Amino acid sequence: MGLMITNEDAAGWAQATWPLGAEWDEATGTASFAVHAPLASRVLLEFYPDAVGADAAADAVMARGADGVWRARIGGLEPGVLYAFRVWGPGWDVAPEWTRGDSGAGFSADFDEVGNRFNPNKVVFDPYAREISHNLSHPALAGPQGAAEVLGTGGEIVRGRPRRELDSGRWAPKSVLVHDQTPTGVRPRRRAEDAVICEAHVRTSTAHPSAGALRETLAGVPGFEDVVDIPEELRGTYAGLGLLAPYLRAAGFTTVELLPVHASDTTAVPGDAGTSNYWGYQTLAFFAPNRDYAHDQRPGGPTHEFKAMVRAFHDHGLEVYLDVVYNHTGEGGHWAGDLHTTGFTSLGHFATAEYYSMTDEHRLIDGATGTSNQMNHSSPASQALVLDSLRYWVDEMDVDGFRFDLATVLGRTPSAFGREDWQAQRRFLTEHPLLVQIAEFARRRHIEVIAEAWDLWGYEVGNFPPGWGEWNGRYRDTMRGYLKGDGNVAEFMRTFNGDHRHFADQGGAQRSINFITAHDGFTLMDLVSYPAKVNDSPPPFGPSDGGSDDNKSWDSGGDHALRRARLRNFWAILFLSRGVPMTVSGDEFGRTQNGNNNPWSLNSIGIWSNYGMLATNAPHRIGVDPARPEIAYHDNFGAAATPSDINPYFRFAVALARLRAAEPSLRQARYGDLDHDDDDVSYFFARPDGSDGPGEGERAVRVHIDGSGVGGHDYLVLVNMSTAEVGFAVPDCPRGASWRRIIDTAPWAEPEFNVWLDEAGAPTATAADVVGGYAVAPWSVTVLREG
Repeated sequence: MGLMITNEDAAGWAQATWPLGAEWDEATGTASFAVHAPLASRVLLEFYPDAVGADAAADAVMARGADGVWRARIGGLEPGVLYAFRVWGPGWDVAPEWTRGDSGAGFSADFDEVGNRFNPNKVVFDPYAREISHNLSHPALAGPQGAAEVLGTGGEIVRGRPRRELDSGRWAPKSVLVHDQTPTGVRPRRRAEDAVICEAHVRTSTAHPSAGALRETLAGVPGFEDVVDIPEELRGTYAGLGLLAPYLRAAGFTTVELLPVHASDTTAVPGDAGTSNYWGYQTLAFFAPNRDYAHDQRPGGPTHEFKAMVRAFHDHGLEVYLDVVYNHTGEGGHWAGDLHTTGFTSLGHFATAEYYSMTDEHRLIDGATGTSNQMNHSSPASQALVLDSLRYWVDEMDVDGFRFDLATVLGRTPSAFGREDWQAQRRFLTEHPLLVQIAEFARRRHIEVIAEAWDLWGYEVGNFPPGWGEWNGRYRDTMRGYLKGDGNVAEFMRTFNGDHRHFADQGGAQRSINFITAHDGFTLMDLVSYPAKVNDSPPPFGPSDGGSDDNKSWDSGGDHALRRARLRNFWAILFLSRGVPMTVSGDEFGRTQNGNNNPWSLNSIGIWSNYGMLATNAPHRIGVDPARPEIAYHDNFGAAATPSDINPYFRFAVALARLRAAEPSLRQARYGDLDHDDDDVSYFFARPDGSDGPGEGERAVRVHIDGSGVGGHDYLVLVNMSTAEVGFAVPDCPRGASWRRIIDTAPWAEPEFNVWLDEAGAPTATAADVVGGYAVAPWSVTVLREG
């Protein structure tokens, strides 16, 4: 490895202004490096021949600029080189006698007067690294003979020395110098209100062996002629997920929202015993794609493969949103609660006080996130990290939007570590500079930003600045309750109509992301099949901890036909509600997790999407694992009254998604008459007999969706969540047309898939005319369409 460093270069670095991170200049063959460490006294840039087990092969002392950024420009490098840093500062002075390999020279304190934790024995990777070599679950760091203990600080005696003196250079994750020009296609740039979001995990979506037989499974299903089989070696990877794009498009989705893909402290090695942090919510590097999900493991391979996946989605008209975790990191908190001991591998050894929230005694906060290392987003450095990361994923990786995990943490005040003044906190939330800047960035880049608008300290749905979309947990809870007969009709009407009270000042109903299920809860099938979570099953469906105990679920009395009807009810209401529907991958065909409502640690075949369920009327009676026929799904679905090779619920779900895509009446941002605008869609609610104002506790309601203002069709949605048949009055159809029945979720209609719509979302010739009235079966939803 040749390094071309001169004194003149080093003198110039201090005056430079190039941005944070590492960039390779193809024209000159040089690489520039920059890291933020304003209180450091020395930063050493190192280059490694191998990720683990090797010492640095070369190094360069960086120069500090007036902006607190340390820089170096190095020649003789090629993309793919591994690099890392050692950092000195208050508490660990630069000492001539310090050497690599377990030295205590220069030490005086584990943290300085503001909480920074400098330690040159701990090699750290670039917070702006485009890839990292490995994570903290690397086999070399695991187990009783592993080297993870060398990452820690503090004074505990380990291997005969204080742990702070142990050199981590041979084991710590390294940064990868990346230079990639892979094209990503043309972004669809859909309107927010046109979206149908499918929340998916990169591995779970394609890892099951059934993904290798999609063409045969879907042969003869209209609209799925372009699906492809996913080769075994690509299943569970970015490349494999890109091949799923034709399926997702045909199923009616417009947008794929990926569970975290940032490099994280996890492992993708499958096993029935589960794998730590499988979902990926322990981010280590905010610019790096998770190497575990890449088929191409070479340096630069994950970046290239991710961008190729984005290209595949864009080529099929699909958007890509990323679930991002900027509220905490995977660096962890204090080991065994010791104030002096941490296991930082990046941010924490550059500028702890700027990146992390701490108490007055400089203890990392375990507050709104429950993770012991909550980010401090009142710091300009932390705000810049978030905005620079978003900019990279949009401008270089070409994604179309983001969902922010525990997004309220991004707007908490540094002093608000209690619950004293909620009104002041909420005012601060709506005005927080980072949240406002993210919304402005989204507007300029024509992307979507969506908040999970709660944390352990509070529920802030509807309180984000204009421009943000928000996961509407209020919608989830209301619909779960009403569709199991709770009779909360007032809340049902409000949330069905887009939750106007909370989103009118956010920019419109499209800011309400409506969902019934998400990754951290029951699947839709399990919601209608279990009265409580079942997380203690043996592998491959458990065990796992956590998960809500208040699921608002019902097992439908064990009645398979009723379960299937309720499954259709939830799907229909979700796609007819004002706002943006979001589903979970596999809910479109009735995927089950045998009642596990929080399989965060399970990378197992029981959790992966089994596409064999698409081509059977008894999807839960098929095998889980071809290699182990003794493993079985709980038979929650039963056998539908259709040919044995057809899953009627899947046909129903696809038809509803296509209806929404074709119908402007169902894709509106405005609130109709509530906004006093003629160019809109109005939702009118009435009792079954047509009289105004369903009363408290009523379990049957009629909804008239008037789409005339946008040139769309009118709809009557007849909802009966009672135990008896209800007769609904059907008024004259507007504009001289007739009402035609296009959906009835009742069991009697299952042989016809409960839907009378063609591939374009228009009524078929067998869609019956309805005049005067219609009897809706118990626990059923009927939809009539004008014309």
